[in-house]
Amino acid sequence: MACEYDLTYNDFNPTVYFVSKHKMTHEGVYHEHDFAELAYILSGKGKYLVNGQEFEVGAGDLVICNPGVKHVHIVTNPKEPTIEFFAGFTDFHFRNMAPNSIELKNGSYVLHTSSELKQEISKQCYAMIAERESNKLGRYFMFKSHLMQMLLLVMREIADVDCSIQKGCNFETYNKNYAVNRIINYLNENYEQKISLEQIAHNMYLSPVYISKIFKEETGESPINYLIKIRLEKAKEILLNESSGSIKSIANLVGYDDVYHFSKLFKKYYGISPLYYKKKAMCKNACNQ
Repeated sequence: MACEYDLTYNDFNPTVYFVSKHKMTHEGVYHEHDFAELAYILSGKGKYLVNGQEFEVGAGDLVICNPGVKHVHIVTNPKEPTIEFFAGFTDFHFRNMAPNSIELKNGSYVLHTSSELKQEISKQCYAMIAERESNKLGRYFMFKSHLMQMLLLVMREIADVDCSIQKGCNFETYNKNYAVNRIINYLNENYEQKISLEQIAHNMYLSPVYISKIFKEETGESPINYLIKIRLEKAKEILLNESSGSIKSIANLVGYDDVYHFSKLFKKYYGISPLYYKKKAMCKNACNQ
C-alpha cells in the first residue's frame, strides 16, 4: 500500500508558466489566477492580502496563492521594499489536496519557513533566477527541476508524515512497480515504432541506467530484450495469416527496417527462419482444409 502523500509520474509533472524576481515598490491590483502562484520573500518586510485575510510577511515566508484565490502585495514601506521570487505553474496534484493546490493545515496562505527550509528554498529560487538570466539550453527543464524540488521541500514541511515508518509503506517497491508497468505498456503500444532505451528514459524522466536496473529486477530481462520478444510474438501472429505479405513487410510492421536483422533474431529465438515458419503455417492450414 502506498503512503498517504506519495507521488507518481501522473500527478507530479508540473507545467511552469513563469519564474521571476521583483522589487515590490508599488501596490498591485487585487487579482486571481487559474493556476497556482508562489511568492517567496527573499528579503525585506511587507504585507499580503489573500482571500480577504491580511498577513505580515518577511524574509523566508512563502505566500501560496492557489487557483481562484485573490491576492495582492501591500507595500508598507516604499523606502525598504521586499524582494520577492514568483513562480506560476499548474498540472500537479498532491494527495488529499485539491488539484493544482497546496493547502496548509491551518487554512492559512502563508508558510513561515524554518531556518533550514528557508535556506533550501532560497537556493532553489536563486537557481531559477540564474537560469532565467542565463538563457541557456534547456532552461525550461531546469526551471521545472528546481521548482519540483522546491515543492517537495514544502510538502515535507507541511505533510508531517514519516512514510518510512508507516505500516505497509514501501516507496521503492511502489514506484518501481509503477515505472516498470508503464514501460511495459509503452512497449506493447509502440512496438512498431523506433524505440531506444534513451527514448524510454526521456519519456519517463529517469536515467537509462536506472530504467535498465529496475526493469531487470522486476522482469528478469532488459527493456530491449522484452521489446524484441513483443515484436517477434507479433510477427508470429502475422506470419500465420496467409495474406501476411513478404518477410520484409512483416519486419517493417513490427518495427524492423532491416529484414536480415529481423530474420536473424527470429531464428535465434525460435530456431527457424520466419520464411520457413510461414511455409510451415501455410502447409498446416492447407492440410486442415
